[in-house]
Amino acid sequence: MKVSKKDKDRLKQLRATVVHHQNKYHTEDAPEISDEAYDALLNELQELEIKTEGRVNTADVVGGAVNEAFSKVEHRVRQWSFDNVFTEVGLHDWDARIKRLVKEGDHDAASVSYVAEHKIDGLKLIVEYEAGNLVRASTRGNGVIGENVTHTAKTISSLPHKLSAAVDLICVGEVWMGKKEFEKLNTVQKGAGKSVFANPRNAAAGSLRQLDPEVSAARKLSLTTYDIDLFDALDSDITEPETQAEELQLLKQLGLPTDKNTKLCKNISAVQKFYDHWVEKRETLTHDIDGVVLKVNEVSLQRLLGYTAKAPRFGVAYKFPAVEATTVVEDIQLQVGRTGVLTPVAYLRPVLIDGSTVSRATLHNEDNIDRLGVRVGDTIVLRKAGDIIPEILSVLLELRPQKTKPYKFPNKVSECGGDGSIERIPGEAAYRCVSTDSGTLHRQRLYYFVSKGALNIDGVGPKLIDLFLDHGLISTYCDLFTLTEGDLHHLPSFQEKAANNVIEAIDAARTVPLYRLLIGLSIDNIGEETARLIADTFGSLASVMQADRAEVSAIYGVGETVADSLVDWFAAKQNKQTLEDLLPHLEIINPESRKGSTALTDKTFVLTGTLEGLTRDEAKDMIRNHGGKVVSSVSKKTDYAIVGKEAGSKADKAAELSVSILNEEEFLKLME
Repeated sequence: MKVSKKDKDRLKQLRATVVHHQNKYHTEDAPEISDEAYDALLNELQELEIKTEGRVNTADVVGGAVNEAFSKVEHRVRQWSFDNVFTEVGLHDWDARIKRLVKEGDHDAASVSYVAEHKIDGLKLIVEYEAGNLVRASTRGNGVIGENVTHTAKTISSLPHKLSAAVDLICVGEVWMGKKEFEKLNTVQKGAGKSVFANPRNAAAGSLRQLDPEVSAARKLSLTTYDIDLFDALDSDITEPETQAEELQLLKQLGLPTDKNTKLCKNISAVQKFYDHWVEKRETLTHDIDGVVLKVNEVSLQRLLGYTAKAPRFGVAYKFPAVEATTVVEDIQLQVGRTGVLTPVAYLRPVLIDGSTVSRATLHNEDNIDRLGVRVGDTIVLRKAGDIIPEILSVLLELRPQKTKPYKFPNKVSECGGDGSIERIPGEAAYRCVSTDSGTLHRQRLYYFVSKGALNIDGVGPKLIDLFLDHGLISTYCDLFTLTEGDLHHLPSFQEKAANNVIEAIDAARTVPLYRLLIGLSIDNIGEETARLIADTFGSLASVMQADRAEVSAIYGVGETVADSLVDWFAAKQNKQTLEDLLPHLEIINPESRKGSTALTDKTFVLTGTLEGLTRDEAKDMIRNHGGKVVSSVSKKTDYAIVGKEAGSKADKAAELSVSILNEEEFLKLME
C-alpha cells in the first residue's frame, strides 16, 4: 500500500510534538497541555503508525516494541544498596561516623553537606548512553549481574532515547508506577479475572519485566534518575560534576527526569527537618516513597569515604517509621523448607499496611509462638518496618474468641515424606520432616538449585520448575541440563524466544563456582559463608568429597555439625548417584583460588567485639576479597585480631600470643 506524503508529514509532526510535550511534562515540570490532550495525540500517532508502517513504532519516540527478551548484563559499575537508619539517634550516629572518617582523611568535617532526596519505592534501573544515544537499560540484579530490560524501558515515556548532548553516560534511576495508574491497572486486572498487584512497587517491577513491551507501554511507568555512575563529555563542553547536586542538575540538563523534591542540607539538623516534612506530606505525592536518601554532596569526599563490602559509606537510607496495623490470624500452617525444616506461618485476614496487602507472616518457630501466645482466631498487632516481611508484635487478648486453643505442632505433616512424621531438632526450637523424600521437598530443592544464591540460572524460578515438573520434562538436577528448545515449544504460552532464553541461561550456568554448587545441593547447614570456607580450603569438589569429618571440622568457622552434614551427604548412595549424573554437565571452578596474590593472601583474621562502621559479615567479605581467611578462634597461627567495642577473651588471648591487634580504623586502612 502506497503511503501518501500527507500521512508521512503528519507522522513526522506527531512524533516531534509528542516528544516535545514529554519533555515539557517530565523534564521541565511545565506541561503546556492536559493529560487528556496528550493521550489523544499519542493515540493518533499510534493509529497513523499502523496505517503507514503496518505496526506501532512508538518505541522510537515514547516506548519500546523491540522484540528481545531478557539476557544477563554485567554492570560496568557495581550497583550498591544503601544501608538503613530508622531513628533520629541512628541518623546522628551515621553523621558522626561520616565526619570522623572525613576528619581522619585530613578534610574539614565541619564543611560536610548532604543532598536529601526522596527514596522512591520502585525498581532500580541502570541506563547507558553512548554519544547521547540510549544503548541499554538493565535492572540492578545482584549488583554485579542484572537483567537486560531495554525493550521495556524504552516504553517509559519519561526516558529520552537521545540526550540533549552527545556524551557517554551511565546513570541510575528508579522506575515507579503512580498511585492512580496503579489503581487503574488493578481495576483492569480484576476485570480480566487476573490477580491484582499488592502495591505499586510490585506492579512497576512486574510491568518492566515483561517479554512483550506493549504490555509495559500500556501500564504507563515512570522514571526518576538520581545518580551518575560514569560520564565522558566527549566533544561537548560540559564539565564533569563535582557534587551530587551538580549531578542532578546535569541529568536534568541532558533531558533526563529528576525529582524536584530534593534539598541541599548544610547540616544533619536540616536533614531531619526535610525528613519530618515528608513523613507528614508523603501521602500528597503521586507515588510512594518510603524514606529519604542522604548522600555526601562532594564527590571527592564520596571517593574518600568509599564502600564497605555491601554498601557505600557516603550515603544512607533514612527510612520512615514502621507502620502498624491489626488483623486476625485465620490459620497457622507449617511450611516445608528445602532441608525439611518446618516453619510455622500465620495466614492472616488480608490487611493493607504501608501500601502493601499482607496476608501471611512467619512465626519462625515454636518458641516464638509460645512467647507471643498466638492462636488461630486471635487479633494481632502487625508491623512492617524497613522490610517486606511483616512481623507480629503482640496479641490483643481482650479480643480473643472463646474456646480457642494454644497451637501445638502436629505429629505428622502431609508434605513430609514417608508417613509424614516430624521430629524436633535436638537443641533447637525447630521441627523437621523425619523422611526427606517427599514431592514438596523435591520441588523446594530444585527451586533452590536454580536460585540466585546457588547456580543462578537467570529467568528460571519456581514457576518454570513447576511447569517442567508437571509436564514431565525434568525430575532431577541433571535433567535441567539435557533440555532443548524443542522440549519447551509445546509448553503453554511458551514462545520461541522465551525457550531460547531459558536454554541460553541453563547453558550459562554449566560453569559454576564450587561454593555455589555446594549451596545448590541443599546440604544441611551449608550456607554461603560455610560453602565459601569449604571451597577455599579444599579447592576442588573431588577433595571435598574425599574429606573426612576431622578435616572439615578443623576449618575455622565450620565445626563438627557442618562436618557431619557434609560427610554424611556425600556418603549417601542416592547423593552419589545425583552427582554421577550431574557432574558431566558442569564445569566446576573455584574463583577464590584463582585470585591474584596480595599482601594479605592466606593471612588469618579473628574478629571480636562490635565494629561501628561495619557489620561482622561485611568485615569478613572484605577480608576474603583480599585473599585472607576468617577464623573463629585465636592461635599462634592467627595473623590479625580485629578488635571492636566490648571485645571478649579473644582480644586478651591475641595480646598474650603477640598476635597483631587492629582497631576498626587500622583494619580499614589495611584493607585499602
